[in-house]
Amino acid sequence: MPVVEIHLLEGYAAEDKARLGRALTDAVRTIVPAAPDAVTVMMHELPKVDYYRGGTQREGAAALPDPAGIVRAFLAAMEARDLDTAQSYIGEGFSMTFPGAAPMKTLQELIDWSRPRYHFVKKTYEGFDVANSPKGPVVYCRGWLSGEWPDGSGFANIRFIDRFELTDGKITKQDVWNDIAEVKASS
Repeated sequence: MPVVEIHLLEGYAAEDKARLGRALTDAVRTIVPAAPDAVTVMMHELPKVDYYRGGTQREGAAALPDPAGIVRAFLAAMEARDLDTAQSYIGEGFSMTFPGAAPMKTLQELIDWSRPRYHFVKKTYEGFDVANSPKGPVVYCRGWLSGEWPDGSGFANIRFIDRFELTDGKITKQDVWNDIAEVKASS
């Protein structure tokens, strides 16, 4: 039964601590073959007045936003065609790559590229998975696409997976895989 103890400065919200508890449990389980309920995480909160680094009293950092929440909000804004809100989730150096396309750097490039392919696309999500990398969090979302072709006919049940890289709470890379071309070719 693995036990993880962590010391935190007081002030983190309950939902941030819950997210940390789940992440630590998942991290342990990538190495130790333990069921989730066999991993114990204990958080010890310390008063801010008791925190010194380099001989100076310091403030702790705020919790980072939930990477999956950022991706969900970005995708919801894109689906609603709220490009200003979607843009607010994008970081410096952003690029996105869709099947059969060169990397794109702007949302307008994506809209121009997709215009002859379909009128709109909606996503039904099966799940969001967050992984850690040395550069920052990586979020995978997967599920099914539905929408409308340029001729007005509908499509549905097309599988997809998107991979997002985040840096400092902003999306810096999106890679997309789906079966839309195969479905279109067979219809």
